Amino acid sequence: MAAAMPQKKFYRQRAHSNPLADHTFSDPVCPDEMNWLSLYPSYQKEKGHSVQFLDIGCGYGGLLITLSPLFPNTYMMGMEIRVKVSDYVKERITALRANNPGKYDNVAVVRTNAMKYLPNYFKKGQLKKLFFLYPDPHFKKTKHKQRILSPTLLAEYAYVLAIGGLVYTVTDVEEVHLWMKGHLNDHPLFKEVPLESLSDDVILTFLSDCTEEGQKVTRNNGQKFTAIFRRVETYSTQ
Repeated sequence: MAAAMPQKKFYRQRAHSNPLADHTFSDPVCPDEMNWLSLYPSYQKEKGHSVQFLDIGCGYGGLLITLSPLFPNTYMMGMEIRVKVSDYVKERITALRANNPGKYDNVAVVRTNAMKYLPNYFKKGQLKKLFFLYPDPHFKKTKHKQRILSPTLLAEYAYVLAIGGLVYTVTDVEEVHLWMKGHLNDHPLFKEVPLESLSDDVILTFLSDCTEEGQKVTRNNGQKFTAIFRRVETYSTQ
Protein backbone atom coordinates (compact mmCIF):
# COMPACT_ATOMS: atom_id res chain seq x y z
CA MET A 1 0.00 0.00 0.00
CA ALA A 2 1.32 3.40 -0.98
CA ALA A 3 2.20 5.80 1.82
CA ALA A 4 -0.31 8.64 2.10
CA MET A 5 0.96 12.08 1.20
CA PRO A 6 0.36 14.78 3.82
CA GLN A 7 -2.44 17.25 3.14
CA LYS A 8 -1.54 20.91 3.27
CA LYS A 9 -4.83 21.89 4.85
CA PHE A 10 -3.65 20.31 8.10
CA TYR A 11 -0.33 22.16 8.05
CA ARG A 12 -1.38 25.70 7.20
CA GLN A 13 0.35 28.46 9.13
CA ARG A 14 0.48 32.23 8.80
CA ALA A 15 3.01 33.34 6.23
CA HIS A 16 4.86 35.74 8.52
CA SER A 17 7.15 34.63 11.31
CA ASN A 18 9.40 37.01 13.21
CA PRO A 19 12.98 35.74 12.73
CA LEU A 20 14.22 38.04 15.48
CA ALA A 21 11.97 36.48 18.11
CA ASP A 22 13.09 33.68 20.38
CA HIS A 23 12.24 30.20 19.10
CA THR A 24 13.13 26.75 20.35
CA PHE A 25 15.39 24.86 17.94
CA SER A 26 17.66 21.84 18.12
CA ASP A 27 20.67 23.16 16.25
CA PRO A 28 24.15 21.62 16.32
CA VAL A 29 26.81 23.70 18.07
CA CYS A 30 29.02 23.42 14.96
CA PRO A 31 28.97 21.63 11.58
CA ASP A 32 31.10 18.73 12.83
CA GLU A 33 28.48 17.96 15.47
CA MET A 34 25.63 17.69 12.94
CA ASN A 35 24.15 14.19 12.57
CA TRP A 36 23.55 14.21 8.81
CA LEU A 37 22.71 10.52 8.75
CA SER A 38 19.54 11.30 10.70
CA LEU A 39 18.35 13.30 7.67
CA TYR A 40 19.82 11.36 4.74
CA PRO A 41 19.64 7.54 4.76
CA SER A 42 22.54 7.16 2.30
CA TYR A 43 24.80 9.82 3.80
CA GLN A 44 28.40 8.70 4.35
CA LYS A 45 30.77 11.32 5.71
CA GLU A 46 33.77 9.10 5.10
CA LYS A 47 33.00 9.19 1.37
CA GLY A 48 33.07 12.95 1.36
CA HIS A 49 29.30 13.43 1.30
CA SER A 50 28.07 16.93 2.18
CA VAL A 51 25.07 19.15 1.61
CA GLN A 52 25.68 21.42 -1.38
CA PHE A 53 22.30 23.00 -2.19
CA LEU A 54 20.39 25.05 0.40
CA ASP A 55 16.89 26.51 0.09
CA ILE A 56 16.45 29.15 2.79
CA GLY A 57 12.80 29.58 3.69
CA CYS A 58 11.87 26.47 1.72
CA GLY A 59 8.13 26.69 2.39
CA TYR A 60 6.33 23.50 1.42
CA GLY A 61 9.40 22.01 -0.25
CA GLY A 62 8.51 22.46 -3.91
CA LEU A 63 12.04 23.34 -5.02
CA LEU A 64 13.64 20.46 -3.13
CA ILE A 65 11.23 17.89 -4.52
CA THR A 66 11.71 19.24 -8.05
CA LEU A 67 15.51 19.24 -7.91
CA SER A 68 15.94 15.89 -6.13
CA PRO A 69 15.60 13.65 -9.23
CA LEU A 70 17.49 16.15 -11.39
CA PHE A 71 20.54 16.02 -9.08
CA PRO A 72 20.30 12.53 -7.52
CA ASN A 73 23.90 12.59 -6.31
CA THR A 74 23.68 16.00 -4.66
CA TYR A 75 22.55 16.43 -1.08
CA MET A 76 20.20 19.38 -0.65
CA MET A 77 18.46 20.83 2.36
CA GLY A 78 15.66 23.25 3.13
CA MET A 79 15.55 25.53 6.15
CA GLU A 80 12.11 26.63 7.35
CA ILE A 81 11.28 28.55 10.52
CA ARG A 82 7.55 27.70 10.69
CA VAL A 83 6.91 24.52 12.65
CA LYS A 84 3.81 23.27 10.84
CA VAL A 85 5.27 23.95 7.42
CA SER A 86 8.55 22.18 8.22
CA ASP A 87 6.54 19.22 9.60
CA TYR A 88 4.66 19.04 6.30
CA VAL A 89 7.89 18.91 4.30
CA LYS A 90 9.26 16.15 6.55
CA GLU A 91 6.11 14.07 6.08
CA ARG A 92 6.14 14.75 2.35
CA ILE A 93 9.72 13.52 1.99
CA THR A 94 9.00 10.47 4.15
CA ALA A 95 6.02 9.52 1.95
CA LEU A 96 7.96 10.08 -1.27
CA ARG A 97 10.79 7.85 -0.05
CA ALA A 98 8.34 5.11 0.94
CA ASN A 99 6.58 5.26 -2.44
CA ASN A 100 9.80 5.57 -4.46
CA PRO A 101 12.47 3.31 -2.91
CA GLY A 102 15.96 4.63 -3.47
CA LYS A 103 14.74 8.08 -4.46
CA TYR A 104 14.46 11.36 -2.56
CA ASP A 105 17.13 10.20 -0.12
CA ASN A 106 19.13 13.30 -1.02
CA VAL A 107 16.64 15.88 0.30
CA ALA A 108 15.76 16.92 3.84
CA VAL A 109 14.42 19.83 5.84
CA VAL A 110 15.28 21.27 9.24
CA ARG A 111 13.28 23.72 11.29
CA THR A 112 15.63 26.49 12.23
CA ASN A 113 16.32 30.19 11.89
CA ALA A 114 18.83 30.65 9.07
CA MET A 115 19.40 34.26 10.15
CA LYS A 116 20.91 33.02 13.41
CA TYR A 117 22.19 29.47 12.95
CA LEU A 118 23.48 29.06 9.40
CA PRO A 119 27.17 28.67 10.44
CA ASN A 120 26.12 25.97 12.92
CA TYR A 121 25.34 23.71 9.96
CA PHE A 122 27.79 24.57 7.19
CA LYS A 123 31.53 24.96 6.88
CA LYS A 124 33.30 27.67 4.93
CA GLY A 125 32.79 27.26 1.20
CA GLN A 126 30.65 24.13 1.57
CA LEU A 127 27.60 25.15 -0.46
CA LYS A 128 27.39 25.44 -4.23
CA LYS A 129 23.89 26.87 -4.55
CA LEU A 130 21.75 29.09 -2.32
CA PHE A 131 18.07 29.76 -3.03
CA PHE A 132 15.86 32.60 -1.83
CA LEU A 133 12.48 32.08 -3.49
CA TYR A 134 9.65 34.49 -2.70
CA PRO A 135 11.05 35.59 0.67
CA ASP A 136 8.82 37.40 3.12
CA PRO A 137 8.81 41.02 1.86
CA HIS A 138 8.37 42.64 5.30
CA PHE A 139 6.90 45.71 3.66
CA LYS A 140 7.10 48.13 6.60
CA LYS A 141 10.38 50.01 6.78
CA THR A 142 10.67 49.17 10.47
CA LYS A 143 10.57 45.45 9.51
CA HIS A 144 13.28 45.61 6.84
CA LYS A 145 15.81 44.33 9.36
CA GLN A 146 13.86 41.06 9.30
CA ARG A 147 14.44 40.53 5.58
CA ILE A 148 16.44 37.42 4.81
CA LEU A 149 18.87 39.33 2.58
CA SER A 150 20.74 42.17 4.26
CA PRO A 151 24.34 43.49 4.32
CA THR A 152 25.06 41.69 7.59
CA LEU A 153 23.64 38.35 6.46
CA LEU A 154 25.42 38.52 3.10
CA ALA A 155 28.70 38.10 4.95
CA GLU A 156 27.45 34.77 6.31
CA TYR A 157 26.15 33.66 2.93
CA ALA A 158 29.51 34.48 1.37
CA TYR A 159 31.20 32.44 4.11
CA VAL A 160 29.27 29.22 3.48
CA LEU A 161 29.13 29.55 -0.33
CA ALA A 162 32.00 28.21 -2.41
CA ILE A 163 33.87 30.44 -4.84
CA GLY A 164 31.89 30.16 -8.08
CA GLY A 165 28.72 29.15 -6.23
CA LEU A 166 25.42 30.74 -7.18
CA VAL A 167 22.74 32.66 -5.29
CA TYR A 168 19.28 32.41 -6.89
CA THR A 169 16.63 34.99 -5.97
CA VAL A 170 13.01 35.18 -7.13
CA THR A 171 10.23 37.45 -5.89
CA ASP A 172 6.95 38.87 -7.11
CA VAL A 173 7.58 42.18 -5.33
CA GLU A 174 9.67 44.56 -7.42
CA GLU A 175 10.78 46.63 -4.42
CA VAL A 176 12.13 43.49 -2.74
CA HIS A 177 13.82 42.48 -6.00
CA LEU A 178 15.60 45.83 -6.17
CA TRP A 179 16.48 45.58 -2.46
CA MET A 180 18.09 42.15 -2.90
CA LYS A 181 19.89 43.13 -6.09
CA GLY A 182 21.11 46.35 -4.56
CA HIS A 183 22.65 44.72 -1.50
CA LEU A 184 24.17 41.87 -3.51
CA ASN A 185 25.64 44.30 -6.04
CA ASP A 186 27.09 46.38 -3.22
CA HIS A 187 28.85 43.40 -1.67
CA PRO A 188 32.42 42.79 -2.90
CA LEU A 189 32.05 39.00 -2.88
CA PHE A 190 29.04 38.73 -5.20
CA LYS A 191 28.72 39.55 -8.89
CA GLU A 192 25.47 39.49 -10.86
CA VAL A 193 25.23 36.88 -13.60
CA PRO A 194 23.27 37.83 -16.75
CA LEU A 195 20.35 35.42 -17.05
CA GLU A 196 21.02 34.90 -20.76
CA SER A 197 24.44 33.46 -19.90
CA LEU A 198 22.76 30.69 -17.89
CA SER A 199 20.64 29.26 -20.69
CA ASP A 200 22.08 25.80 -20.02
CA ASP A 201 21.19 25.92 -16.30
CA VAL A 202 18.33 23.43 -15.96
CA ILE A 203 17.34 24.94 -12.62
CA LEU A 204 16.13 28.12 -14.31
CA THR A 205 13.48 26.08 -16.12
CA PHE A 206 11.71 25.34 -12.83
CA LEU A 207 12.88 28.14 -10.55
CA SER A 208 9.92 30.53 -10.64
CA ASP A 209 7.08 27.98 -10.66
CA CYS A 210 8.18 25.02 -8.54
CA THR A 211 7.02 26.50 -5.24
CA GLU A 212 3.49 26.99 -3.98
CA GLU A 213 4.03 30.75 -3.86
CA GLY A 214 5.33 30.80 -7.43
CA GLN A 215 2.33 28.83 -8.66
CA LYS A 216 0.01 31.25 -6.86
CA VAL A 217 1.67 34.19 -8.61
CA THR A 218 1.25 32.43 -11.95
CA ARG A 219 -2.44 31.82 -11.32
CA ASN A 220 -2.90 35.50 -10.50
CA ASN A 221 -0.93 36.59 -13.58
CA GLY A 222 1.58 38.34 -11.36
CA GLN A 223 5.07 39.49 -12.25
CA LYS A 224 8.17 37.56 -11.25
CA PHE A 225 11.60 39.07 -10.81
CA THR A 226 14.70 36.86 -10.96
CA ALA A 227 18.33 37.70 -10.23
CA ILE A 228 21.31 35.39 -9.89
CA PHE A 229 24.68 36.20 -8.38
CA ARG A 230 27.99 34.35 -8.34
CA ARG A 231 30.28 34.14 -5.32
CA VAL A 232 33.61 35.62 -6.32
CA GLU A 233 36.89 36.15 -4.50
CA THR A 234 36.74 39.91 -4.85
CA TYR A 235 34.76 42.13 -7.16
CA SER A 236 34.68 45.88 -7.60
CA THR A 237 32.39 48.00 -9.76
CA GLN A 238 34.94 50.83 -9.72
